[in-house]
Amino acid sequence: MSPEFTILGITIHWYGIIIALAVMCGVLLALKLSKSLGIDQDSIIDFALLAIPMAIIGARIYYVVFQWDLYKDNPISVLYIWEGGLAIYGGVLAGILAGIIFAKIKKINFWQLADLGAPCLILGQAIGRWGNFVNQEAYGRLVTNPAWQWFPASVYISNALPGKQGWYMATFFYESIWNFAVFIFLLTYIKKRKRKGEVFLFYLILYSFGRFIIEGFRTDSLYIANTSIRSSQLLSLILFTLGLTLFISGRIREAKKASANQDLDIVEDTLVNSTLDEQAPEKQIEETRAEDLDGKEDATDALAEEE
Repeated sequence: MSPEFTILGITIHWYGIIIALAVMCGVLLALKLSKSLGIDQDSIIDFALLAIPMAIIGARIYYVVFQWDLYKDNPISVLYIWEGGLAIYGGVLAGILAGIIFAKIKKINFWQLADLGAPCLILGQAIGRWGNFVNQEAYGRLVTNPAWQWFPASVYISNALPGKQGWYMATFFYESIWNFAVFIFLLTYIKKRKRKGEVFLFYLILYSFGRFIIEGFRTDSLYIANTSIRSSQLLSLILFTLGLTLFISGRIREAKKASANQDLDIVEDTLVNSTLDEQAPEKQIEETRAEDLDGKEDATDALAEEE
């Protein structure tokens, strides 16, 4: 499949179409989920207008930082985004920053907005990975065993370096399937969350876990300086740890809060029962007096009748 086609002399890239489709699906899903999370649809559109450009810029900056040797001799080429060079993690980080800014401006709870955005983001990532298939990129190690030389176990790369064409691990496909699985989980969990922010934290935990493993098989990873450390693996580890820590600490706080409320209920019940016990003798005396009074009135009535 050719990565591009021409209409009326205009070259159109399949990668761009797939990314646009991914963004559109994410926005439509956000509009559908917004009502259940108490966020109006106009705010969703406003947020998309802020987050999408910031995500593209962030994805470009992330890529350029780790591939600066490709741009240092011609810095203006950093702006040639149509030539490729976007890193999803840069887009994710920029999107989170956009969410923080937007929530502050609109006075919306950030965690509520993040919970809404998480399933939409992972859906877009799952769809967007197919752009790598069209461009024949983001593939993994060479597959030499003929038994595994079939798609989707592996993918044939024809535009590799001379003499390097062949079957490679279809890591873009692995990640796409993992992202779809995470998307289904988040879409289900969003109705069962116990605290605001848990859906987003699960996104960080699950996406980072899958990305860390799959990234280890890729042959085009971005590395930190002159080390053998893959930037995406390191960031995955950081986000996974952060997400898990925040999730566990949140649950602990919730458990302590529930325990404190339960203790408060017990104290209140004890005080109420104690008060009732103190009032019981007084009530008994009043009831006895009332009974005696009724008895006297009955005796008086009886004497009156006899007379």
